[in-house]
Amino acid sequence: MGTGLLVAVDPEAILRDEIKGLTLQQVSYLGHCLVQVTPENFHSSLAFLSQNFAKLDIYLDVRKLKSWDNVVDVLNNGASKIFVTFEQLKVLAQEPTISPDRLVLTISLVSPKTDIAKLKAFLQDNPKWKTSEWAFDGDKGNELVDTVLKELDNYPPSQDQSIYIAVASETDGRNLLHEYPGNALIVSSTNLTFDPSLPSGKDLLPAAELIVAGATPDRKTGLYATTVVDERGVALGLVWSSNESIAEALKTGTGVYQSRKRGLWHKGASSGDTQELISIGFDCDKDCLIFRAHQKGRGFCHLGTMSCWGRVSGLSRLQRTLQDRKVDAPAGSYTARLFNDPKLVNAKIKEEADELCAASSKEEIASEAADLLYFALARCIAADVTLEDIERNLDLKSLKVKRRKGDAKPQYVEEKPVSEQGSAQPESNGANGHQDEDVKEAASVPKAPSDTAGQNDSRRIQMTRYSTSQAFSEDVLKAALQRPSQKSNEKIMSLVQPIIADVRSKGDSAVLKYTHKFERATSLKSPVLKAPFPESLMRLPEETIKAINVSYDNILKFHSAQKPSAPLTVETMPGVTCSRFSRPIEKVGLYIPGGTAVLPSTALMLGVPAMAAGCKNIVLASPPRSDGTVTPEIVYIAHKVGAEAIVLAGGAQAVAAMAYGTESITKVDKILGPGNQFVTAAKMIVSNDTSASVSIDMPAGPSEVLVIADHTADPAFVASDLLSQAEHGTDSQVVLIAIDLDEKQLQTIEDEVHKQAYELPRVDIVRGAIEHSVTISVGSLKEALKWSNYYAPEHLILQIADPRAALPDIQNAGSVFLGGWTPESVGDYSAGVNHSLPTYGYARQYSGVNLGSFMKHITSSEVTEQGVGEVGYAVMELARCEGLDAHRRAMELRLEKLGLVPRKSVQKQDPSSPESEKHVSATWVDGNESLTAPAAP
Repeated sequence: MGTGLLVAVDPEAILRDEIKGLTLQQVSYLGHCLVQVTPENFHSSLAFLSQNFAKLDIYLDVRKLKSWDNVVDVLNNGASKIFVTFEQLKVLAQEPTISPDRLVLTISLVSPKTDIAKLKAFLQDNPKWKTSEWAFDGDKGNELVDTVLKELDNYPPSQDQSIYIAVASETDGRNLLHEYPGNALIVSSTNLTFDPSLPSGKDLLPAAELIVAGATPDRKTGLYATTVVDERGVALGLVWSSNESIAEALKTGTGVYQSRKRGLWHKGASSGDTQELISIGFDCDKDCLIFRAHQKGRGFCHLGTMSCWGRVSGLSRLQRTLQDRKVDAPAGSYTARLFNDPKLVNAKIKEEADELCAASSKEEIASEAADLLYFALARCIAADVTLEDIERNLDLKSLKVKRRKGDAKPQYVEEKPVSEQGSAQPESNGANGHQDEDVKEAASVPKAPSDTAGQNDSRRIQMTRYSTSQAFSEDVLKAALQRPSQKSNEKIMSLVQPIIADVRSKGDSAVLKYTHKFERATSLKSPVLKAPFPESLMRLPEETIKAINVSYDNILKFHSAQKPSAPLTVETMPGVTCSRFSRPIEKVGLYIPGGTAVLPSTALMLGVPAMAAGCKNIVLASPPRSDGTVTPEIVYIAHKVGAEAIVLAGGAQAVAAMAYGTESITKVDKILGPGNQFVTAAKMIVSNDTSASVSIDMPAGPSEVLVIADHTADPAFVASDLLSQAEHGTDSQVVLIAIDLDEKQLQTIEDEVHKQAYELPRVDIVRGAIEHSVTISVGSLKEALKWSNYYAPEHLILQIADPRAALPDIQNAGSVFLGGWTPESVGDYSAGVNHSLPTYGYARQYSGVNLGSFMKHITSSEVTEQGVGEVGYAVMELARCEGLDAHRRAMELRLEKLGLVPRKSVQKQDPSSPESEKHVSATWVDGNESLTAPAAP
């Protein structure tokens, strides 16, 4: 079946209200749209595909994409069809998971006969690809349809194939569809209208007319037989439609049909059982209209039933019942109880799943499956998820071309039924004693809404490969090195700003309110824990204390060595001395992420340099646990660095409390420390508020590492270093730049990544990060460093033969780790360097936290009498150039006192004096007086 009308849309432009033509909602009524994808809009196009997959079938023109992986990603993310070049078609034909009917070969209007000759030869060798469809490039393709069809002779299109042709006029469109009913017209959304009578519809093509062009009406009435179906495709009734009713339905977005007795029929206008239009299309022969709508009220039938064929049954009926119960449940309804008790419905789902697995007979399996579907659908309806949402998700999965292995997770293999299991120990999730994998704590936002990163599956964990020798252009590699995108800045700011304002105005009570809300620490009565800290709150195993002390000593040694031994003093010219000296920032706030995670290393990396710098007031902030306490590691480190207090809060509320101060929390002068996007947004907001008078260390983003490896690198070491950052979150990114490694060497590293990843408890997080991480093969160290400097990584690891020799060529990096024996984790914890580093490319302009981050530098100048004579004239002249007379006069007075210039009484000029008496003030150049003569009368 052809689509009839394929609407070309610009994803960005169509979302703007002022655009002419159809809106995105109106395009969805037509069922199909076409988006052109380029390397520049690749991610936004995938986002558009993901966000609108449930609304309409989306075709994508991928002919401008250079990377085959990107083309496959488009298919994998749900594109109904893609428009490709002949070269792309040949490559994609080698992928067994790609179906020919999802590819549309675009024939060039420049050399159509050449393209057709290539296509005929290809189809002869690959007969299964006869089912692929064709399109013409350009808006004059209609002129070549006959020519192309004749050239294809033995390979004519079948009835279920379409030829897609761009048209610019209604006449061309009508003629084409009358002659070739199976074809599809490509028309821009900006050239279409649902209401030609409006001023905005002038000179636009009427969409309703193009929809019915080439369709076959009833011979007697001239009307179109119309099957009305619901969201799931269940038939509701059989009616008639006319050109007028179709146009009215499109214009109003409602169910409008043609009554053979009463004329135009707005469904529900009198009964109240109205319809919301979803889409309009035709069947395979284009003689029956399919009208998909959301039915409201009692149903479609005049008898008050959902369907003209009686009540709907099965899952559709169950869904409608559950939806009704959610709105208005009878007293004592068990379904209402399920909606109000999430724990109950979750327990019932697990119970019924267990019983389904234990069932053996056909009747038992059917019964247990029905029970499971009931509770599962109740869980969905409670979250406003419908069967249509589920079915669209199944459709999306059916379009995947990257197949999952499909193995069960370890904890579900050969386990006892749920009813026979003992409860897992608190420290275990019941699976081989692994610590519970807290995905929520580490996970952040994937790079784009279309990103499937972090799904729980058993696919091979492997980075995408690129090669500088095979890339079409550097733009391909630059696109591959793009960081995962973050949440909309506007959305985050809109969430953070009210919290900051609340804390600023209400102080402690607001901080406590948000801590109770976000951390569930409802027993907390004060938002701050002040020194001296009770010893009971910092009890730790000896091994932990020893490890903290080792790291503390090393960090202190390295950062103390950064302190200048004496002020910098320079005599810039005789009698002119300049100096610079350092002073610690008096009050600093250190943000330590926390909650369910324990991060003593961050407390050390911030607290020890602050102490070494000599900061008088050190305030830590860390989210408390649900019982209101902070992890003992944090308290112990706060004690060691001499912190005055620990703010028992996280997120924007902690940042605001330190920036503005509260009744019990000290206002600080600078806030340092990593955090999620909400913490970063809060830091940016307060640093830009002049009334807060607070600075921050740097912007922050997800963790990242770039490893440069040559033939001397140990594959296991390389893999472990990549995974050490991948486990931070699904929005983390890791990059491997491989110098002249062959296929076997690269495969060995990839095998190690896959093997080691599955040994980690955070394997789902790792998988998410690896899915948007890359390997780039280069030919030389020089080329590797070029791409490393372009990427500007947070962590740069050099697993090469002579890492020290590469240091002079490193321009952009947060911290560098030299040689195979130096994992990034040694910098994270105990070597002595700081692990609070610029990410997301900010290493181009920011340094990591260091002793200087806690210092301010003050300069001083001293000028002697000799110096006044040396520098005075330059000062006066530059002040004159800038028109700042008081600046000039301040130096001139000193020169006069020293007798270096004659004393001059400068008379104030009278604006009312004749032009002939006006004079310009006297000036001295190199000690010589120069007066301007009176102006000529």
